[in-house]
Amino acid sequence: MTAATTMSDKGAPRRKTAYGSMSRDRTWALRWSYFFLVIFAAFFLLPPIYMFITSLKTSAEISAATNPWWVYNPTLSNYVELLTKPEYLVFFRNSVVVSTFVVTITMLISIPAAFALSRMRFWGSATLATGVFLTYLVPDTLLFIPLFKMFAVFHEWTGIQMLNRWWVLLVVYPTLTVPFCTWIMIGYFASIPKELDEAAIIDGASWFQTLTRIFIPVALPGIIAATIFAFTVSWAQFLYPLAFTTSVDQLVLPVGIITTLIRGDVFAWGQIMTGALLGALPPLIIYAFLMDYYIAGLTAGATKG
Repeated sequence: MTAATTMSDKGAPRRKTAYGSMSRDRTWALRWSYFFLVIFAAFFLLPPIYMFITSLKTSAEISAATNPWWVYNPTLSNYVELLTKPEYLVFFRNSVVVSTFVVTITMLISIPAAFALSRMRFWGSATLATGVFLTYLVPDTLLFIPLFKMFAVFHEWTGIQMLNRWWVLLVVYPTLTVPFCTWIMIGYFASIPKELDEAAIIDGASWFQTLTRIFIPVALPGIIAATIFAFTVSWAQFLYPLAFTTSVDQLVLPVGIITTLIRGDVFAWGQIMTGALLGALPPLIIYAFLMDYYIAGLTAGATKG
């Protein structure tokens, strides 16, 4: 429909809306959106698809000069061999234990810290909050050397061996997770209306009761986001476990797959791809289930109820 001029009741000209032009603009915008969405999906899905295809190949087929995107003789032998290896089960168990404890430690530290920095105003609180975030910006490639030296000196002074122990990761991983998680929850806690905690304090609630009964339920989206971040970092971290653990029974999944399936110049690509795919399942499942709650919490927020 094209634009046309008509007369109003008082005789003044009035132009009709160009609905056809608007419809065409929306159609082209939708087409461009799908175009870039397909490019985005292809860019990020091609690596896992290639990993899955490679995991279904034998070592002979991988070494042969054939089409890398096609499986001529698909097999599940890589999955069977990897899942029946005691070492892989140990790596998986260590990763689960470390990630669970790191997430728990991170939340126990980050939630009270974010609450104190956002609500319990004191001298230097704003500077301290900024410093917490700046701590996260320091790359782990610079931190692992002084941390390694600190644990070595601690062993010399106390005789307690912390290196080459999986539980040393419970100490070093929070240096990555606590600063960022605290920064995330500072923003969520700061967005909560002050009238809520002021009313709770007037009613006789302590700071701890205000935190547990008001702030944590209202700021649940931020806590879920911080939990997802802490789990992802602790599950996928590679540099710290590579530097602090060496024995097979102390390794976590990312390092264990690389150190046991790469021997010299021999790469067991089929099992490496299989281990990487299986290792990616827990974060994928967590994102699939928790992202719905995260989005729902964002739409509800502090005005829910």
